Amino acid sequence: MLPARVAAAARASGDDVFLVGLDGYAEPATFARFPHEMVRLGAAGRILSVLRERSCQRVVLIGTVRRPSLLDLRPDAEGTRILARIGRAAFAGDDGLLAAVIRVLRDEGFEVIGAHDVLRNALAPYGVQGCIQPDDAALADIARGVEVANALGRADVGQGCVVQQGIVLAVEAAEGTDAMLARCAGLARSGPGGVLVKLVKPGQERRADLPTLGLNTVRAAASAGLRGIAYEGEGALFDDRDAAIEAADAEGLFLIGLDPASFTSRNKG
Repeated sequence: MLPARVAAAARASGDDVFLVGLDGYAEPATFARFPHEMVRLGAAGRILSVLRERSCQRVVLIGTVRRPSLLDLRPDAEGTRILARIGRAAFAGDDGLLAAVIRVLRDEGFEVIGAHDVLRNALAPYGVQGCIQPDDAALADIARGVEVANALGRADVGQGCVVQQGIVLAVEAAEGTDAMLARCAGLARSGPGGVLVKLVKPGQERRADLPTLGLNTVRAAASAGLRGIAYEGEGALFDDRDAAIEAADAEGLFLIGLDPASFTSRNKG
């Protein structure tokens, strides 16, 4: 799991490490070998207190959190104060909210860094990974997917979509990539399979919520009948890159890192 890999890399570089896991989202077993505390999402006061108690100076935000309703959030006094500071961003898209959270952490005296600043080999590289190459039809679907994903990103809705033979089968919203891929299995057309395209949102805060790819992504794409995954080069994180590439080769899926701007212009027409 990516949080444990980041924590291990930070410890290997000589940093003391403390993990704060959110109840209902983090897997406690992942944290077992590191000092940690599990805290409910709305307990912002406890989160800030424990970071200060442990003399934390830098913070890395990792993982996906399903946005709860205000009723389910049950913010403590500090959480209520923070919600007031965030204002309308709390009800905007994920990137707007994350940018606001980062500003709050900065104002509280913490430096927020990206997971890739600690785990430097986690950024997914440009080019084809593994031995499977996309053909011209797949490249055309990727170009269409880039256009759609960029439109979603500009609206701060999601980071990805699935395209097959020029038809958009699904777009990612609050449900996340795995759920989107699960929906695609019943939507596939006959003929060559579709492609998953995952991009950073235009103007996105890159210290949090970069697209993450891994073994589970490859398996989910294969189960959905896809034939490849395209991601933004150096704009996505690989969770165990070698395992993901090995699985993609075994399933006959391509993995390709691209520059969205130049890729779209090259493949139009």
